[in-house]
Formats: sequence, C-alpha cells, structure tokens
Amino acid sequence: MAEYEPSVGSLPPGSESGSRGTTTAHRPADPPPPPDPAPPDRVRRWESRRGQDRWAQVLFLAPAVIYMVAFFGYPVVKNFLMAFQKYSTSTFYTGEAPWAGLDNYRAVIASSVFSKALLNTVLFTAGSILGQFLIGLGLAVFFRRRFPLGGVLRSLLLIPWLIPLIVSGAVWRWILDKDNGALNRFLAAIHLAPEHPGWLTSTSLALIAVIMVNIWIGIPFNLTILYGGLQDIPEELYEAAMLDGASGWQRFRYVTWPLLRPVVSVVLVLGVVYTIKVLDVILGLTNGGPANASQTIATQSYHLSFVQFDFGQGAALGNILIAISLLFAVVYLRANRRAVDE
Repeated sequence: MAEYEPSVGSLPPGSESGSRGTTTAHRPADPPPPPDPAPPDRVRRWESRRGQDRWAQVLFLAPAVIYMVAFFGYPVVKNFLMAFQKYSTSTFYTGEAPWAGLDNYRAVIASSVFSKALLNTVLFTAGSILGQFLIGLGLAVFFRRRFPLGGVLRSLLLIPWLIPLIVSGAVWRWILDKDNGALNRFLAAIHLAPEHPGWLTSTSLALIAVIMVNIWIGIPFNLTILYGGLQDIPEELYEAAMLDGASGWQRFRYVTWPLLRPVVSVVLVLGVVYTIKVLDVILGLTNGGPANASQTIATQSYHLSFVQFDFGQGAALGNILIAISLLFAVVYLRANRRAVDE
C-alpha cells in the first residue's frame, strides 16, 4: 500500500479548516470603507441654506443695531465730543465749535454749585434707592402670600409707575403746597404740624420732599422685579425650613435672601442708573431750588445746556454723570460676585 506523501504547499487532510481559522484570527481587521462623498448638489443646498440663515439673522438684528447706533451710540459720542468744545448757540449759525480741551470740565468742577449738586445727587440717589428697595421688598414678601383681592392690590400699586411723570409732579406739587396742600391740612388736623411747613420752599425740606416723591414713583418697579424673583424660589425649601423649626426671620435670612441675591443685584444697579439721572421729577417740583437746595448734577447739566445755552459745560456734566454710574455698577457687581463666590 503506497504511503501518502503530501505535496509541497499542501496540508494534511482535516487540518485545512484549523489552519484557516488560526490565520484569520491573527489577521488585522480591515479598515472601514471611506464614507461616500456627499453629492455636489447636496453640498450646494447646505451652503445655500446656511447663507440664508445668516442673512436672516442679519436682517433681524439690523433694525435693533440701527436703532441703538442712531439713538444711543451717536448721542453718547456727540456728547463726549461736545464736552471738549466751546459749543454754544453761535455754533449752530457758524458751524464752528472751537476746541476747548479740559476747560469745560475745569469750569463745572470749580463752580460753586458743583459740590452742592454732587452731595445732593448722592443723598437723593441713596435715599431714593434705600426707600424704594426696602418698601418694595416688604411688599413683595407680603404679596407672596395668597389672600383675597391680592392681585387687585398688586395692580393698584402699579399706578404710580403708569402715570406720566409730569402728571405725578403736578399732583404732588398740589399735595405738598404750603398753604393749601393736602399734606399740611392733614398734619394740621391731627395737630402734628400746625405751622404748615414749606415742603417745596424750605431749603431744609425741599430735598427730602423730592426724595419722598421719587420713592413713591419707584416702589412699583422694585415690587414687580422682586416679586417675580420670589416666585422662582421653591416652596419645598420653606417647608423644610419650617420643619427644622426656623422662624419667619430665619427663613427670610437663610432661604429667601441668598436665592434672591441675583435679582437684588439687578434691581439695585438699574435703580441707581435710573435714579442718578432723574430730572423731570425735580424740575416739576422745585426746579432745583430753593437756593440750589435740591440741585443735582442732572438738573445742573440741564440748566447749563438749555437755560444758559452752554452746551459744552452741560455735556461735561453729563459725562461726569455717566462715569459715576459706570463706576458704581462695576464696583457693586464685582463686590457682589466676590460675595457669591465666597
């Protein structure tokens, strides 16, 4: 019987499958096939759609940008340049405004009214913000509770915010009148002020009267923003604090105030920015008098620009007012951020 002699390159019977299995196990996996390139028409459609989206974004933003540049950007730049020029009524006829450098700033700062106006601005802003915020916060916490006619009362408290300021000034001018004002008649009837103090004519009371009126006007703004912030605080936190035995003050201190702090920052910054430039309320009540007792930087800037027609010095005071507002906003926001981080 002849022996089986395997030929060169052949395998013994039965060993072919095992050898193939071993070879396949050690062979590296084939790389995945490259993705099919997108058809050119699909690429063109995608690029066209992307371009249309960009144009749509530009068209939506264009009106807002044009409005901001025309009604905010240009006046700010123009006011900044006017502060370095001798800008007066003659400039409108000649078209020439000589360069004055820092002379306008030196003139307004060296003025005898500037120190009084700066102090009144600080007192008016601080007193108004403090009164508006405390009363607004107290009312917001009060209206957080649900009770009958709560919504109606909240709506009525918005009236001072909705009435035109010229109307508010006229009404309060009648209320605070020395001889026939409703406030003096009421105080005399209850024997608190029988001599009828001059709220708008006394140098010691004029600024206080203006602050009180501005507090009345600003309460609805603080109430609305703070009430909205309180609505975002979960009720579960108050329930947990009550189960732990926390009193009402402790719930406010450890639950309400920390969660309301971001809203408080917005309210205070916006309040200062709005209050520091208040003009119509003071002009409607006292016109900055008597004897500059209620004169602020805003009213002084108005008098320089539109009473004395020295637009250069008026613009310089306006720039000083803007710088004070920006300085306060930056300092307060940094301090608040540091407190939150700690």
